[in-house]
Amino acid sequence: MSINQPIVIAGTGPAGSLLALYLAQHDIPVIMLEKEAAIPIDLRASTFHPPSLEMLDELGVTEKLVAKGLVVTKYQYRDRQTNEVAEFDMAIVADETPFPFRLQLEQYEMTLIVNEMLKDYPHVDVRFCNKVIDSRQNGDSVEVDVETPSGVDTLVTPFLLGCDGASSNVRKSAGIGYGGFTYDEKFLVVSTDFPFEEVFDNLAYVNYVADPDEWCVILRTEKKWRVLWPTESSISDETYLSDEYIQERLNHLHSKEGDYDIGHRTLYNVHQRVSETYFNDRIVLAGDSCHINNPLGGMGMNGGLHDAHNLAVKLVEIINGGADYIEKFKHYDRQRRELAVKFVQEHTITNKKLMESTETDVQAARQKMLMETAADPVKAKAFVMERAMIDCVRDSLAVK
Repeated sequence: MSINQPIVIAGTGPAGSLLALYLAQHDIPVIMLEKEAAIPIDLRASTFHPPSLEMLDELGVTEKLVAKGLVVTKYQYRDRQTNEVAEFDMAIVADETPFPFRLQLEQYEMTLIVNEMLKDYPHVDVRFCNKVIDSRQNGDSVEVDVETPSGVDTLVTPFLLGCDGASSNVRKSAGIGYGGFTYDEKFLVVSTDFPFEEVFDNLAYVNYVADPDEWCVILRTEKKWRVLWPTESSISDETYLSDEYIQERLNHLHSKEGDYDIGHRTLYNVHQRVSETYFNDRIVLAGDSCHINNPLGGMGMNGGLHDAHNLAVKLVEIINGGADYIEKFKHYDRQRRELAVKFVQEHTITNKKLMESTETDVQAARQKMLMETAADPVKAKAFVMERAMIDCVRDSLAVK
């Protein structure tokens, strides 16, 4: 397919950034639009799983990420009542991937790195303060209305790629439904530089902590420790984000003299949604614009990166190889949307239910299963292959 106009990508997040760089490295012109004035820097995803690192390695990104990030080879499931610990060592999948670890790194570090790399490609135009507000399809092109500092501009592109988040205007303009639900409670995430590894025995850098009274996740990024707790809808957001409340929760985790140093704090809604299709003719979605889930297990951003890589390969086959775009997009939808429904959504919902159970018997059975799995090399490998998203990526690529 010969194209005269650049591909338009809405959103500079992980999915949009991977797409832009992949297309750029295959000599395909791109316009990438970002509604903010700069790459957003906030407390979002912080875990890169092995398949994501493999895909980013193809583009020359992984080495730069590893140089900045924290390599985590072990993660734990802890029972706060009994102090039992089930530990999984990712070295067990070293024969399956060149990256047998989780890389802990704020997602914005990846987007900053890719944005810098894109400056080496003159056929890539990154435009900030540019927000997609509408689009129309006209046979062999898409007209994209963009809100800019100087007014509304209209771009014409052969394909519009929506990587503009859960509230995606691209998805809405394409008339694609976004089914699913939103949990009543929100998640509170707080960062601190307190050295939890010095007060908890044999603490890994990633820990899922079960407790009938209050479960939590404690993980380390390259910068600070993060703690995630569930909240109740009966208490105001202002209360949850207050110094007093956060100090209380951190001291419940570990009581110490004086206040904790608090870095970022974020309170966000938790959703489980998948769009009814991942494309409508020449408009295609990737990342949060077509699926969102609760963050337990770090599958949201990684799933978006896997979408983007899958879609990028197909776009190169369409644009540089002359493949039929409808057939390729149908294949993309089969491989990625069905996976989002069957694996990521089901897995994250089940994981949340197990974490938040207040029944002692349920938690005890869960911890027993995890400890038995961790102690059995065959079961442990199967567990890590699943949780590291290696299996689901391979399953996705096997779909014809």
